[in-house]
Amino acid sequence: MLNMSRRALLAQGSALGAAGASLPLFAIGSGPARAADFTLKLANNSPVTHPQSVRAQEAAERIKKATNGAVDIQVFPNNQLGTDTDMLSQLRSGAIDFFTLSGLILSTLVPAASINGVGFAFKDYDTVWKAMDGALGAYVRSEIDKRGLTAMDKMWDNGFRQITSSTKPIKTPADLKGFKIRVPVSPLWTSMFTALGASPISINFAEVYSALQTKIAEGQENPLTLIQIAKLYEVQKYVSLTSHMWDGFWMLANKKSFNALPPDVQKVIAQELNKAALDERADIASLNGTVAEDLKAKGLIFEDVDKPAFRDALKQAGFYAEWKKKYGDEAWGILESQVGTLS
Repeated sequence: MLNMSRRALLAQGSALGAAGASLPLFAIGSGPARAADFTLKLANNSPVTHPQSVRAQEAAERIKKATNGAVDIQVFPNNQLGTDTDMLSQLRSGAIDFFTLSGLILSTLVPAASINGVGFAFKDYDTVWKAMDGALGAYVRSEIDKRGLTAMDKMWDNGFRQITSSTKPIKTPADLKGFKIRVPVSPLWTSMFTALGASPISINFAEVYSALQTKIAEGQENPLTLIQIAKLYEVQKYVSLTSHMWDGFWMLANKKSFNALPPDVQKVIAQELNKAALDERADIASLNGTVAEDLKAKGLIFEDVDKPAFRDALKQAGFYAEWKKKYGDEAWGILESQVGTLS
């Protein structure tokens, strides 16, 4: 929530404007340290040690320094302010100013936001970033803007998602028949795993560990780095390298609150949050090189899978045709222009 001496600042800005001045409301990066004029909240669902949380905190510190202490962004990681659903509601109301959220979960509000998660669409990271830093990302940001939120230009990486299980290895679509798998609260996930014959259960991430521990769900799916950091290896036995979805986080701002900030402040915040996103991408790339061996050492059994078989199963089940219709020809056309024909 914005907490600041806005009236005084706006009055100062008006006076400057009346005098024909073109100066910013305050001189960024100059003069002695000052008490914050803008106190903002940034929340996420990632553990404190996850690169997303670490880089967000670094960005907050750089923003505070660049604005000479006038902007204080308080970072609340690890679901401290509630579940994903709770925090999205708080973001929309203005109780939270910034929130990093998977586009797949954001799709409950912005349907197009889940398009990056279409099953087996992206073959590698080069394809991902070409699309999400390019035409597909621009399209999704425009849809987010229509819902009263502002998305920063650069997405944060969550990674390619893999299936884990406590009961049996998953190697083919047939192995998913009746399999109780935890999925995030998102129609795309439920649709995809239903098409593959599984029994998906929608559970917020904050409750995933306990759901697996109590066998409410047999398995789940997440990037390897999150499986490691959230210690899901303690309650799972197998990892199937499906890479069935690429998932990333949008850095979202409450549009009204963000637009109420002086333009120079908006510029600094966007610049530093986008830099943090790029730094976090590099962190995830580095972790991806070592995390598999660490998880093997912790007892997880890795399984290779027949990826084309899964994609064929989705096509035969009508999954791609269904979602092409839901997203519409424009969005689907942009997706296929980046990844090739799906339907």
